[in-house]
Amino acid sequence: MKFAIIGGTGLIGSRVVKNLNAAGHQAVPHSLSTGVDVITGQGLETAVAGADVVVNLTNSPTFDDASPAFFRTSMDNLLAASRKGGVGHVVILSIVGVDQVPDLDYYRAKVLQEEILKAGPIPYSIVRATQFMEFMDATLSMTADGDTIRLPRTPIQPIAAADVSEVVAEVAAGSPVNGIVNIAGPDVYPLDELGRLTLTAKGDGRRVVTDDTAGMFAAAHGDVLTAPSDARIAPTHYTDWLS
Repeated sequence: MKFAIIGGTGLIGSRVVKNLNAAGHQAVPHSLSTGVDVITGQGLETAVAGADVVVNLTNSPTFDDASPAFFRTSMDNLLAASRKGGVGHVVILSIVGVDQVPDLDYYRAKVLQEEILKAGPIPYSIVRATQFMEFMDATLSMTADGDTIRLPRTPIQPIAAADVSEVVAEVAAGSPVNGIVNIAGPDVYPLDELGRLTLTAKGDGRRVVTDDTAGMFAAAHGDVLTAPSDARIAPTHYTDWLS
């Protein structure tokens, strides 16, 4: 099969390309660096023409109230180009619990992306993943102040990017589910404890202070960011990944 991986040079996309090609498919990465712009549409029709499947892994450059416009424009352009190119399956990557955190602009924007795909003309699959292990450093930096990092007790079930990429490639190579596939890591941690574990493993002398109002994840109440009952559980444990 032929795959067009939009956002195919990033953390997940590059791995998806590698996995699909290793399985004997033809997966081609596309991104701004290869001349494909999902906002202006430049290069998009050429990129998806003749592809059996399009996997959209592009992301908004910001997490603020500008992100809905990014996802609306990019999805409108992508679906129009895919329909013209005869694409039979469109896959996107989203977030577990994304529709349960209405106070976050970025999460509302990802819900909009899902809704546009669902309402579009092409069979689809949505892969929702829990928080990437690779983003923990960025999460710590968001609320860092000198030697102190403030984090809420929000339950997090981190998943390795390599595990996410395997499932995205598998779903893309299969029949459209016209629904959602949830995936999560094997272990749940309160975010403040996860922060302490991370700092200790890295020999980082900063300290974590529990603050249930700190950072973007404070907007997620209860266990909405952990695996729902139908989720596939990935094999990589965070402590193994850290080591």
